[in-house]
Amino acid sequence: MELQPESDGQPAIRPTQFILHSVAAPWTARRMYEYWRDSTNLESHFGLGYEGDLAQYIGTETRADSNYAANRRPDGTGAVSIETASNLKHTDPWTDRQIEQLIRLGVWLHQRHGVPLRICRSHSDPGYGYHRLHSAWSSGGTSCPGDARVNQFRKVVFPGIVNRANGQSPSPLPPEEDPVPEMLHESNATDMELTSGNWTGLSFRTAVLLVGPVRQHTVVHLVLDDATAPDTVVEGCFYTTDKNGGDRSLHLPVRGYGPGGHQFACTADVGAGRHLRFMVRARTRDSRPVRLLHRAVSGPFWKL
Repeated sequence: MELQPESDGQPAIRPTQFILHSVAAPWTARRMYEYWRDSTNLESHFGLGYEGDLAQYIGTETRADSNYAANRRPDGTGAVSIETASNLKHTDPWTDRQIEQLIRLGVWLHQRHGVPLRICRSHSDPGYGYHRLHSAWSSGGTSCPGDARVNQFRKVVFPGIVNRANGQSPSPLPPEEDPVPEMLHESNATDMELTSGNWTGLSFRTAVLLVGPVRQHTVVHLVLDDATAPDTVVEGCFYTTDKNGGDRSLHLPVRGYGPGGHQFACTADVGAGRHLRFMVRARTRDSRPVRLLHRAVSGPFWKL
């Protein structure tokens, strides 16, 4: 995947640093690409999903925009950056698959570009780091990638890069069988009127889709009346609550337009005691309501 035309228009860099970020969204590498392509002119060189899906969007000798003053310095040096999937507050740790990919990429950058095997001692010092390590790497201060991941960087990721680059690989873990997932599949064919501009929580069998702790990939499919105006904005948003429906934590909404079918997906872990739910909002130019004809939810989930 390559960000065009942004990747051809950015100036060249000589990469001397590798800076790790959390994207504050439980996105796949593909979803990060779509966000940077369609919604912003900012980007990182790489994106990494929870399942270890790694994608490169821009060449490592071309500037990316996620590191502020480290993007490209006056001497032409700059940082290679990676955004990694996380929860919305980037408070969760990297998964084992993410850690493995970070170590592999860190070793490759050392071998390909000569990034030295040390943690950056200043904002311009060559080496490895994480977004909040130096204030010059962000425009207004940041806690990215979160305390849990900073701890992992210092205790697991960076030592892993050094050890593997020096030919010292840790003993492999015994293989684990992938558990067979359970399947979520519920639907509701009752017509429902959506008031323009208001978020509405949806029930399928019930309003609660899943109860954590689970790892899940959930897809909601909605069908709107054919009389819906083509410029109607349709947004879907997954969110989690406590068992009483409070303490709401939102995923980023996904947007569509017009009548017919709309699909919304969410891939993330749901914490212990948390309830996964879904809501929808339709916005019409003349504030008329929209009729929802059918709704269904499906997808695999794994109990943790």
